[in-house]
Amino acid sequence: MSNNTHTPDVLNCLANLSSDEVFTSPKIVNEMLDLLPQELFSDPSTTFLDPCTKSGVFLREIAKRLLVGLEKQIPDLQERINHIFTKQLYGIAITKLTSLLSRRSLYCSKTADGKYSICDIFKDSDGNIQFKNTKHTFKNHKCIYCGVSDEVDVYTRDDSLESHAYEFIHSDSPKEFFNMKFDVIIGNPPYQLATGGAQAQAIPLYHKFILQAKRMKPRYLSMIVPSRWFTGGFGLDSFRDEMLNDKSLRIIHDFVNASDCFTGVEIKGGVNYFLWDRDNKGNCKVFTHENGQIDFAERPLLEENQEVFIRQNKAISILRKVLRQKEKTFNTIVSSQRPFGLPTNFENISDNHIENAIKVYANKKIGYLYKNFILTKKDGLVNWKLFTPKAVGSGNSKTDWIKPILGEPNSVCTETYVMIGPFKNRDEAENVAHYINTKFFHFLLSLKKNTQDCLQKSFIFIPIQDFSKPWTDKELYEKYNLTKDEIAFIENMVRPEIGV
Repeated sequence: MSNNTHTPDVLNCLANLSSDEVFTSPKIVNEMLDLLPQELFSDPSTTFLDPCTKSGVFLREIAKRLLVGLEKQIPDLQERINHIFTKQLYGIAITKLTSLLSRRSLYCSKTADGKYSICDIFKDSDGNIQFKNTKHTFKNHKCIYCGVSDEVDVYTRDDSLESHAYEFIHSDSPKEFFNMKFDVIIGNPPYQLATGGAQAQAIPLYHKFILQAKRMKPRYLSMIVPSRWFTGGFGLDSFRDEMLNDKSLRIIHDFVNASDCFTGVEIKGGVNYFLWDRDNKGNCKVFTHENGQIDFAERPLLEENQEVFIRQNKAISILRKVLRQKEKTFNTIVSSQRPFGLPTNFENISDNHIENAIKVYANKKIGYLYKNFILTKKDGLVNWKLFTPKAVGSGNSKTDWIKPILGEPNSVCTETYVMIGPFKNRDEAENVAHYINTKFFHFLLSLKKNTQDCLQKSFIFIPIQDFSKPWTDKELYEKYNLTKDEIAFIENMVRPEIGV
């Protein structure tokens, strides 16, 4: 038997708490720490805060670097450990359980003052990793800090149970945490919580941790979060605008597939980690990771007169050529949600054909509605139009493909779909459907759509064409004078599936 043994790192082996509270591997943590100026780890006055610690991995990996970096300044190992753990490393746990786990990872003891703690000068069990069982503050049935509803039992239960009121973002005075300033704030925050209500939509949380951290004015801020904020969306539009206009955002590592960072976890739209540098402003270094390849560019986060982040560096030259034409954009012929006022769960639909009825395209079915039924919206009712699902795939351009449904006169749809049109005749509607089924169309759609949502705003980069004729990719590539490399990029980005 070989004498070579391998002792696995327990923090590489932990199962995730949920798809929204995932543990970060030591590998990813160290990639994030590599973004920081490395002289920070040789400075005995540098302070670090993980405001959402779960496993303690961020603090542990920082400790390793400080133990090496401060060896010459503090030669005695025990003195060095005591200094680092009591003067430089701080954490705020998200639950009681993770506070114990984090102390075990950092101090080698679930209590900082325990017999086996490697720091021997703590006077209390918490050390510098605190957990406070915080409660939501409800006003008009919504928490004023995170927005969850008091109608959801898990957010209102007693003190003995976790209510997901994370201390760091449930405070008006973040500077009071440990009563000190921090040079570096770094971590992996909880991503979302269910809001409650009929739709049970999840509300994002991670941006609240970033905003709270920025209020503390650290020198450096780094977090790993979903990439959905690139295009905004539910509760994220103002955050997106602030981040994309912040010249201190200097590095972004964007992973199109979240599984490249979190094995076995699906996070629609991918994830990214970033470096925010308070005192160093300029363009951003953007690294896009996909299929083992890394695409790099140093560029502004926003193209001129645009409000969303173009994720793929190579897409920018293509978009610029399209926008240069200053054509009317496709979103102007796409309806808002619930185009005919019929909700997704609308039930007053007959499975049997009714004479002089209105045809209804609903979730996984086609039915009929009495013509005298009063629709709250009637635009396009008597015209030809197209229906497309308001949710398509996951935000991956290689797998998401819109399949338009031809809507004849006197047809409507429920909220499952959005309407494109109306059009003056069937030929025009079919020509639009043909355009939708080009790679060119789907490529431009992917620049805005990085989740399953496929709503009106998703189509803002797509130009309207002359729909008296059908369009092919070859014609579109020639119209916008795309190079061979640009065409190859589109062909690689979009899966080859054409046909109405």
